Amino acid sequence: MGGVTILETERLILRPWHTGDAEFVLDLYSRWEVQRFIGNQPRVMVGMGEAVELIGKWRALDHSIHGIWAVELKTHPGLARPEPSQPGSAKPQLAGTLLLKSIPASGSELPLQPSGDTEIGWHFHPDHWGKGYATEAARVVLDHAFARGLPRVVAVTNPANAASQRVCTRIGLSHRGQTDKYYNAVCELFEGMNPGS
Repeated sequence: MGGVTILETERLILRPWHTGDAEFVLDLYSRWEVQRFIGNQPRVMVGMGEAVELIGKWRALDHSIHGIWAVELKTHPGLARPEPSQPGSAKPQLAGTLLLKSIPASGSELPLQPSGDTEIGWHFHPDHWGKGYATEAARVVLDHAFARGLPRVVAVTNPANAASQRVCTRIGLSHRGQTDKYYNAVCELFEGMNPGS
Protein backbone atom coordinates (compact mmCIF):
# COMPACT_ATOMS: atom_id res chain seq x y z
CA MET A 1 0.00 0.00 0.00
CA GLY A 2 1.36 3.40 -1.00
CA GLY A 3 -0.02 5.31 1.97
CA VAL A 4 -1.28 8.86 2.23
CA THR A 5 1.23 11.68 1.80
CA ILE A 6 1.33 13.85 4.92
CA LEU A 7 0.60 17.47 4.01
CA GLU A 8 0.90 20.60 6.15
CA THR A 9 -0.36 24.16 6.15
CA GLU A 10 0.31 26.90 8.68
CA ARG A 11 -2.53 25.69 10.92
CA LEU A 12 -3.20 22.12 9.83
CA ILE A 13 -1.66 18.70 9.39
CA LEU A 14 -3.32 16.36 6.90
CA ARG A 15 -2.39 12.80 7.78
CA PRO A 16 -3.62 9.22 7.43
CA TRP A 17 -6.53 8.13 9.60
CA HIS A 18 -5.78 5.81 12.52
CA THR A 19 -8.15 3.43 14.32
CA GLY A 20 -7.68 5.62 17.41
CA ASP A 21 -9.54 8.36 15.51
CA ALA A 22 -12.78 6.31 15.43
CA GLU A 23 -14.44 8.31 18.22
CA PHE A 24 -14.02 11.52 16.20
CA VAL A 25 -15.23 9.83 12.98
CA LEU A 26 -18.37 8.63 14.77
CA ASP A 27 -18.96 12.10 16.23
CA LEU A 28 -18.50 13.76 12.84
CA TYR A 29 -20.58 11.41 10.71
CA SER A 30 -23.36 10.88 13.28
CA ARG A 31 -24.36 14.55 12.91
CA TRP A 32 -27.23 15.32 10.56
CA GLU A 33 -25.84 18.79 9.83
CA VAL A 34 -22.72 17.09 8.38
CA GLN A 35 -24.47 14.20 6.62
CA ARG A 36 -27.44 16.06 5.12
CA PHE A 37 -25.60 16.89 1.89
CA ILE A 38 -23.73 13.58 1.53
CA GLY A 39 -25.24 11.01 -0.82
CA ASN A 40 -28.64 10.56 -2.45
CA GLN A 41 -30.14 9.19 0.74
CA PRO A 42 -28.20 10.82 3.58
CA ARG A 43 -27.97 8.86 6.81
CA VAL A 44 -26.08 9.35 10.01
CA MET A 45 -23.51 6.91 11.35
CA VAL A 46 -24.90 5.00 14.31
CA GLY A 47 -22.10 3.00 15.89
CA MET A 48 -18.40 2.72 16.58
CA GLY A 49 -18.19 -0.36 14.35
CA GLU A 50 -19.16 1.77 11.35
CA ALA A 51 -16.49 4.32 12.22
CA VAL A 52 -13.78 1.66 12.50
CA GLU A 53 -14.91 0.07 9.22
CA LEU A 54 -14.84 3.43 7.42
CA ILE A 55 -11.33 4.17 8.66
CA GLY A 56 -10.28 0.74 7.40
CA LYS A 57 -11.65 1.52 3.93
CA TRP A 58 -9.89 4.88 3.90
CA ARG A 59 -6.59 3.30 4.95
CA ALA A 60 -6.93 0.63 2.25
CA LEU A 61 -7.01 3.22 -0.56
CA ASP A 62 -3.89 2.39 -2.55
CA HIS A 63 -3.10 5.20 -4.96
CA SER A 64 -0.02 7.31 -5.54
CA ILE A 65 -1.97 10.61 -5.55
CA HIS A 66 -5.45 10.00 -4.10
CA GLY A 67 -6.04 9.91 -0.38
CA ILE A 68 -8.49 10.40 2.46
CA TRP A 69 -6.86 12.63 5.07
CA ALA A 70 -7.58 13.32 8.71
CA VAL A 71 -7.38 17.09 9.15
CA GLU A 72 -5.70 17.82 12.45
CA LEU A 73 -5.24 21.22 14.06
CA LYS A 74 -1.67 22.11 14.92
CA THR A 75 -1.08 22.70 18.60
CA HIS A 76 0.97 25.78 17.78
CA PRO A 77 0.12 27.15 14.30
CA GLY A 78 3.16 27.51 12.09
CA LEU A 79 5.05 24.73 13.88
CA ALA A 80 4.85 20.99 13.37
CA ARG A 81 3.21 19.13 16.24
CA PRO A 82 5.30 16.85 18.46
CA GLU A 83 5.66 13.25 17.34
CA PRO A 84 2.86 11.12 18.85
CA SER A 85 5.40 8.78 20.42
CA GLN A 86 6.80 11.54 22.64
CA PRO A 87 5.78 11.23 26.30
CA GLY A 88 3.10 13.69 27.28
CA SER A 89 1.93 14.47 23.76
CA ALA A 90 -1.76 15.35 23.83
CA LYS A 91 -4.46 13.62 21.82
CA PRO A 92 -4.70 15.45 18.47
CA GLN A 93 -7.60 17.79 17.86
CA LEU A 94 -9.25 16.70 14.63
CA ALA A 95 -11.32 19.07 12.52
CA GLY A 96 -12.53 16.96 9.61
CA THR A 97 -11.88 14.87 6.52
CA LEU A 98 -10.34 15.86 3.18
CA LEU A 99 -10.88 13.54 0.20
CA LEU A 100 -9.13 13.23 -3.15
CA LYS A 101 -10.53 10.15 -4.83
CA SER A 102 -12.10 8.59 -7.89
CA ILE A 103 -15.64 9.87 -8.37
CA PRO A 104 -18.28 7.31 -9.40
CA ALA A 105 -20.22 7.78 -12.62
CA SER A 106 -24.00 7.72 -12.62
CA GLY A 107 -25.38 4.41 -13.82
CA SER A 108 -27.98 1.71 -13.36
CA GLU A 109 -25.63 -0.90 -11.83
CA LEU A 110 -24.64 -0.83 -8.20
CA PRO A 111 -22.09 -0.29 -6.93
CA LEU A 112 -21.53 2.70 -9.21
CA GLN A 113 -18.44 2.39 -11.38
CA PRO A 114 -15.52 4.87 -11.57
CA SER A 115 -16.00 7.76 -13.99
CA GLY A 116 -12.29 8.24 -14.67
CA ASP A 117 -12.41 11.66 -12.97
CA THR A 118 -10.85 12.66 -9.64
CA GLU A 119 -12.95 14.40 -7.01
CA ILE A 120 -11.91 16.66 -4.16
CA GLY A 121 -14.25 16.96 -1.19
CA TRP A 122 -14.38 17.76 2.52
CA HIS A 123 -16.44 17.05 5.62
CA PHE A 124 -15.75 19.19 8.69
CA HIS A 125 -17.05 19.08 12.23
CA PRO A 126 -19.49 21.94 12.96
CA ASP A 127 -17.21 23.14 15.78
CA HIS A 128 -14.70 24.04 13.05
CA TRP A 129 -16.98 25.64 10.47
CA GLY A 130 -16.38 29.26 9.51
CA LYS A 131 -12.67 29.28 10.38
CA GLY A 132 -11.24 28.73 6.90
CA TYR A 133 -9.99 25.21 7.63
CA ALA A 134 -11.84 23.58 4.71
CA THR A 135 -10.39 26.11 2.27
CA GLU A 136 -6.89 25.79 3.73
CA ALA A 137 -6.94 21.98 3.64
CA ALA A 138 -8.55 21.74 0.21
CA ARG A 139 -6.03 24.17 -1.26
CA VAL A 140 -3.03 22.11 -0.11
CA VAL A 141 -4.62 18.89 -1.42
CA LEU A 142 -5.43 20.49 -4.78
CA ASP A 143 -1.82 21.73 -5.00
CA HIS A 144 -0.65 18.19 -4.16
CA ALA A 145 -2.86 16.74 -6.92
CA PHE A 146 -1.55 19.13 -9.56
CA ALA A 147 2.09 18.81 -8.41
CA ARG A 148 1.74 15.03 -8.86
CA GLY A 149 0.48 15.53 -12.42
CA LEU A 150 -3.30 15.22 -12.28
CA PRO A 151 -4.57 17.26 -15.23
CA ARG A 152 -8.06 17.94 -13.81
CA VAL A 153 -9.92 17.74 -10.51
CA VAL A 154 -13.66 18.12 -9.99
CA ALA A 155 -15.83 18.86 -6.99
CA VAL A 156 -19.56 18.27 -6.79
CA THR A 157 -21.94 19.67 -4.21
CA ASN A 158 -25.58 19.35 -3.39
CA PRO A 159 -27.27 22.37 -5.03
CA ALA A 160 -28.28 23.63 -1.56
CA ASN A 161 -24.77 23.41 -0.08
CA ALA A 162 -23.71 27.04 -0.50
CA ALA A 163 -20.86 26.76 2.04
CA SER A 164 -19.06 24.03 0.06
CA GLN A 165 -19.66 25.95 -3.16
CA ARG A 166 -17.88 28.94 -1.63
CA VAL A 167 -14.92 26.72 -0.70
CA CYS A 168 -14.79 25.49 -4.32
CA THR A 169 -14.46 29.01 -5.67
CA ARG A 170 -11.98 30.05 -2.95
CA ILE A 171 -9.58 27.27 -3.99
CA GLY A 172 -9.82 28.31 -7.64
CA LEU A 173 -12.33 25.83 -9.05
CA SER A 174 -14.66 27.12 -11.78
CA HIS A 175 -18.40 26.54 -11.59
CA ARG A 176 -19.64 24.57 -14.62
CA GLY A 177 -23.36 24.46 -13.79
CA GLN A 178 -25.38 21.43 -12.81
CA THR A 179 -24.65 17.87 -13.84
CA ASP A 180 -26.12 14.42 -13.31
CA LYS A 181 -22.93 12.69 -14.49
CA TYR A 182 -21.91 11.51 -11.00
CA TYR A 183 -23.48 9.67 -8.05
CA ASN A 184 -26.91 9.31 -9.76
CA ALA A 185 -27.67 12.80 -8.46
CA VAL A 186 -28.05 16.33 -9.74
CA CYS A 187 -25.03 18.25 -8.41
CA GLU A 188 -23.33 21.57 -8.87
CA LEU A 189 -20.11 20.85 -10.78
CA PHE A 190 -16.84 22.67 -10.16
CA GLU A 191 -13.65 22.02 -12.10
CA GLY A 192 -9.99 22.84 -11.72
CA MET A 193 -7.41 22.39 -14.46
CA ASN A 194 -3.73 21.84 -13.73
CA PRO A 195 -1.98 25.14 -14.54
CA GLY A 196 1.15 23.17 -15.51
CA SER A 197 -0.62 21.00 -18.10
